[in-house]
Amino acid sequence: MSVMNPNGKYAPIADIPLENREWPSRHITKAPIWCSVDLRDGNQALVNPMGIETKLAFFDLLVKLGFKEVEVGFPAASDTEYEFIRRLIEEDHIPDDVTIQVLCQAREQLVKKTVESLKGAPRAIFHIYNSTSPAQRKYTFGKSKEEITKIAVDGVACIKGCLSAEDRRKIRIEYSPESFSMTEIDYALEICEAVKGAWGLLPGEKIIMNLPTTVECSTPNMYADQVEYFSKHISEREKVILSTHCHNDRGTGVASAELGLLAGADRVEGCLFGNGERTGNLDIVNVALNMFSQGVDPELDFRDITAVAEKYMEFTGMDIFPRTPYVGDLVFTAFSGSHQDAIRKGMAARATMEKDALWDVPYLLIDPHDIGRQYEGIIRINSQSGKGGAAFVLEQDYGLSVPKAMHPALGAVVKKAADEAQRELKPAEIYALFESTWLKNRRNLSIVDLAQTQVEGKGDGEAEETTLCRGVVIWQGKQYTIGDKGNGPLDAFCNALSTTPAPRFSTTAFHEHSVGKGNDTSAYAYIQLTTEDGRDLWGVGKSTSVGRAGIDAVVSALNQL
Repeated sequence: MSVMNPNGKYAPIADIPLENREWPSRHITKAPIWCSVDLRDGNQALVNPMGIETKLAFFDLLVKLGFKEVEVGFPAASDTEYEFIRRLIEEDHIPDDVTIQVLCQAREQLVKKTVESLKGAPRAIFHIYNSTSPAQRKYTFGKSKEEITKIAVDGVACIKGCLSAEDRRKIRIEYSPESFSMTEIDYALEICEAVKGAWGLLPGEKIIMNLPTTVECSTPNMYADQVEYFSKHISEREKVILSTHCHNDRGTGVASAELGLLAGADRVEGCLFGNGERTGNLDIVNVALNMFSQGVDPELDFRDITAVAEKYMEFTGMDIFPRTPYVGDLVFTAFSGSHQDAIRKGMAARATMEKDALWDVPYLLIDPHDIGRQYEGIIRINSQSGKGGAAFVLEQDYGLSVPKAMHPALGAVVKKAADEAQRELKPAEIYALFESTWLKNRRNLSIVDLAQTQVEGKGDGEAEETTLCRGVVIWQGKQYTIGDKGNGPLDAFCNALSTTPAPRFSTTAFHEHSVGKGNDTSAYAYIQLTTEDGRDLWGVGKSTSVGRAGIDAVVSALNQL
């Protein structure tokens, strides 16, 4: 017997009697109505709830991001909530195209306090709710379905009774059968119909019916069935805005919201980065950028997602997990060697394309630049990293174009260091390894003095340039005076070096490039030498002149022995 056998303690949610379901064949093609609940649902889940000044700053951020509906609080719950809403209204913080939303249980005393908080608001949504699931009816309220429905209807009647004719035109209603996800679907429809009838829609007015997974309790396809069934059976569907409010108890809140949209929902409530009770509310950033990745304008501005994350953490005191989609520190990072190689090649190819070319870089769902992220962190190096990763870092951070044939040698050095450190290596550490291994390594050979002269002579009727080389070098602790000629600085030095005990070699590869501009330009040379006994050695030289950089690369290669 399995040690995790639930033995009948848990039961799956009942199937929804939905025939010919349509949501599986649909696609999300436009942004929904977004409603941020950061200032209520998110705030109540914080260890230290936000104060008024912080909430004002957070509200301004949400407006800047493009939210047109913002749930700003539960004014009957505390003086802080009430005062915050009054300041929003009295200090004219609410733009003409933004509607504030307030939350309230269907209780007369709370309703009256909430209506009072909205006096003078240019427009508002009164979000009223009561719990409807069998467990809530049984344990929390001890009431029948009929009695629960009466609570909702009486709450709506109380709202209407508190509003003047003018206020009635400014205030819309949203109703949530709280714990909809665990409520019998036909009873959820029944109580929502009763609420809609009690409110009595004005000409052209729509009511928001919010269908929360207050506790996420099923696979997302089951929630989609619930939403589609509700959408197909609620009366006057054209007068109803269907809203989702997904929590994340099963870790599938984003999927539930997306499938809810496929099933007919028009609106999404949630929080930035998934803040909220227990495992959190729906992560609106995740859903919005998922749409963006499919070519759909989310109508929210996350072009600088890092700045948004910093403000969120400042306001809430919450951290963001490094693997959080799109915003986490590690989401545009690859440690695996094969991933690193594919990313590096994809990025190199994009450098030759038009700016708006179709994005298809392996392993990267979207272009990090589109949300204000940078490429520098894409490839990071640890003991699992491949041969191309270190080269990518050196190219991105230091402008070095290490030849592909040298990548295995570079990768081996970096991998060994990462194994010994048992951690990730930072770009500066990778460059330091590159520098100590190739640019500053004088284990076997070093140049004490070097002079070269260009001379011209006659050969076959044409002028030929010859380089004379003379100098002093140290090979394995002993000093040697060298001198010879060649067809260039590098050739002359190699010929001169043959008079020392250094191994004989041939040059099998040579690459060079420059880094910097103007007086700050440095030449880098990469050379591969093959010794008489068949060893391949890579060397790197850096100088203000290409000729000297090549000579230093030879010295570097022989110091790999």
